[in-house]
Amino acid sequence: MEKFDVVVIGGGPAGYPAAIRAAQLGGKIALIEKEFVGGTCLNWGCIPTKAMLACSNLFWHTRHASEMGISVQKASFDYKAVCERKNKVVEKLRDGVRHLLKANNVTVIQGTASFLSRNVIQVKDGKETNSVEAANTIIASGSVSAMPSFIPRHEKIVESRGFLDMTDLPSSLLILGGGVIGCEFACLAAQAGIEVTIVEMLEDIIFVLDTDVRKILRSYMEKELGIKIITGKPLSNIAVSSGKVKGTAGDQEVSADMMLVAIGRKPFAGELNLASIGIQTDEKGFIPIDKFCRTVQPTMFAAGDITAGSTQLAHAATSQGICAAENILSGRRRPAETIVPACIFTTPEVASVGLTEKTAKEKGIAFVTGKFPFAALGKAMAIGETNGFVKWLAEEKTGRLIGAHAVGPHATELIAEAAVAVRSELTAEELGRTIHCHPTISESWMEAAHCVNGHCINLPPKKR
Repeated sequence: MEKFDVVVIGGGPAGYPAAIRAAQLGGKIALIEKEFVGGTCLNWGCIPTKAMLACSNLFWHTRHASEMGISVQKASFDYKAVCERKNKVVEKLRDGVRHLLKANNVTVIQGTASFLSRNVIQVKDGKETNSVEAANTIIASGSVSAMPSFIPRHEKIVESRGFLDMTDLPSSLLILGGGVIGCEFACLAAQAGIEVTIVEMLEDIIFVLDTDVRKILRSYMEKELGIKIITGKPLSNIAVSSGKVKGTAGDQEVSADMMLVAIGRKPFAGELNLASIGIQTDEKGFIPIDKFCRTVQPTMFAAGDITAGSTQLAHAATSQGICAAENILSGRRRPAETIVPACIFTTPEVASVGLTEKTAKEKGIAFVTGKFPFAALGKAMAIGETNGFVKWLAEEKTGRLIGAHAVGPHATELIAEAAVAVRSELTAEELGRTIHCHPTISESWMEAAHCVNGHCINLPPKKR
């Protein structure tokens, strides 16, 4: 039985960076993965959806190019070609991960892991079974799409992975769930010319966002993309008949050629047999960890979607995985990062970091806001994307930046600056005095920081 300093279970955005970082620190490392390295994010999530969104966005802008003085005749959306491009992107990145693991001397073991003891892990690959010994373990087994039992099992009802595996698009799509995944797929499909209906049980889509952000997003999705959004009502009486998926949302009958179930993801412990080694998951199946990513067992760590309190974001998982590896092998302890930016690749894009107005109020933090609309920004006007705004939340007493929100062009890129500012505890005045290039979209953060203190040059003063 081969012995390793660290065995990482799961090769997704938490697992493979953990393995590489552990190898960089001089350890003998093994990575166990049952499917493809890169995990859901690279193979069936973040990367393929963004590759396809790039195509649908381009098609959408091409169809509306006349607004920019450009005439495009007979533009069409070739979904087969879009899928082929998506697959090439995924395969290239997957090969890149494999090469990185090999270059760092990480032993990759194909198969499904289960614990025989705290230090011995069995790996099954088909009919073959082997075992490895681990001085330390990082569990990074990730999550899977939730598919409740009340939803019929039928080829016309899929979750996100099933949707991405399709080679043809339906003419109409019913999406159950108005969260991040549901709204991203809705925008992709609508831009490709599909009739889309979203049914969300909560009172609004992506309910974790501030109200003003949600208002901009929902309005654009409904008015510009033509997406029908039904909120505050559950979808019931789901059935497939006459080639259609049908259901009832309140007093409305809905139907489509296909239904995408996008009601969230659940932790995946697979066949790990955690209870046998003294690790109890919580009521939802997540593994509790401390701020150093340790489980209740001192030599066993966990990172990513499988952990309690997870944001289920790939970049957060990567940060946790690296943190776990360093805490095992570096000889020092450091807590995991707590400032986690979030990005949503809808149209328009949405991103945030730190506190929302709702959470700040719940924490009893007195705050002020500074908001700058893209409609007042030169670069936004120049590129014809003036919908949305950026917004800072700052402590009223100190001016320290505690939250940032963006909805509009390049929001998912803009949020990086805001994350640095919030993590560094900059004040609105410090950020506002930082010179930003003109004309750029990023100037909006500077302008919004000036708005916090009432010093904005490019907006009229507020009426007193």
